[in-house]
Amino acid sequence: MNQWQRIYKEKKMTAESMARQFKQGDVCVSTGQVAEPTGILQALAAYAPELELEHIRHCVLLPLRQQEYMKPGMEKYIYHISHFVSAFDRNMIWEGRGDYMPAHYSQVPQVWTSVLPEPDVFYATVSPMDEHGYFSFGTAADLSEVRHHAEKVLVEVNPTMPRTFGSFIHVSEVDGILENDTPITVVDPPPVSDMDLAIGQMIAEEIPNGATLQLGIGGIPNAVAQSLLDKRNLGVHSEMFCDSMVDLTLAGVITNSRKRIHRGTSVATFTFASRRTYDFIDNNPGVAFLPVSYVNDPRVIAMNDQVISINSCIEIDLFGQVCSETMGTKNYSGVGGQVDFIRGAAASKGGKSFLAFTATAKKGTVSKIKPVLTEGACVSTTRNDVDYVVTEYGMARLKGLTCSQRARALIGIAAPAFREELTEAAKKMHIIV
Repeated sequence: MNQWQRIYKEKKMTAESMARQFKQGDVCVSTGQVAEPTGILQALAAYAPELELEHIRHCVLLPLRQQEYMKPGMEKYIYHISHFVSAFDRNMIWEGRGDYMPAHYSQVPQVWTSVLPEPDVFYATVSPMDEHGYFSFGTAADLSEVRHHAEKVLVEVNPTMPRTFGSFIHVSEVDGILENDTPITVVDPPPVSDMDLAIGQMIAEEIPNGATLQLGIGGIPNAVAQSLLDKRNLGVHSEMFCDSMVDLTLAGVITNSRKRIHRGTSVATFTFASRRTYDFIDNNPGVAFLPVSYVNDPRVIAMNDQVISINSCIEIDLFGQVCSETMGTKNYSGVGGQVDFIRGAAASKGGKSFLAFTATAKKGTVSKIKPVLTEGACVSTTRNDVDYVVTEYGMARLKGLTCSQRARALIGIAAPAFREELTEAAKKMHIIV
């Protein structure tokens, strides 16, 4: 047993001992997605009533598992604050048992390091310790730097968490360790529809050889990837490392050989994906997970040439204003890194950004292109930032167009059944005559 193993053994805790690391009113910040420390949270939920641990704030981005602390009544003990809402915390936020904190993804660490008081606790799920005493942050390095500003650092060691390169924490930095062998959440890629393929093919035609990609999850990014198999020397600088990037790397399409920074390496800040992708990134020096304050910094993004950013949205109006995070007044998801990458791509030499979505919702009964955004909907991306907009009916580049020109362009890619209605609305609003 070496010195790091001895320190590990000394800091290893039972669930009850871990729960006793917290005190009433603690503000706790977690890494996101599948790296949320579910075992620590389970221990805290189990012992909080007995230990009278009330008003603890748990702050996370995009939870991907239903947990005990989310049940009605538990908010007295553990109050949930999300930087990106998911299907698992949406209802509790709508019911007032949790809340949403808006921020561009690149700026979330700054919230906890210089805007608000520094957190009491930072916790994360990490990979098993190596022989040098280091744990990898695995699938989520996003908020990893917040640990330097926390009073206490706790880690949950999970053998199913891949060991990734880029962001590590040493056992000497840690105040407590909990082991948990529950498999991390696996998210298989969604199916690709014919409409997704149509959109993907249009976007792929605009992507040159040597471009650097930012893709997300969903049918459309997967469809774009399927249409890129004839490209060469693409790179990755993306907040998310997704399943389709594995396919493109294995096909020799992604080489990262033309990037200006991190040449030869795919860069991301998080992933939630299939087990195949987790296996691909495990001990793979060709992929690096770095803090989101760096990965999503528009100035860093722009250091690469020909950055291609592909995102989606909930709706867009005829002015080009984009809502990506609310359904009317209800918080539905979050802005994430959409604006970070749109602005980074705009500043990149030869860069382009795409907002891609199917033209309708609710089985074709609702147009996502609207005269004005739904009442109460929040503007995620301003009309001044939008570049390309793509639906299955076509592509419109709004950058460089006047108000009347962009309204006509958006109407032209709306579902045919709504074009007359949209045209009449545009005339009534005096956008077009």
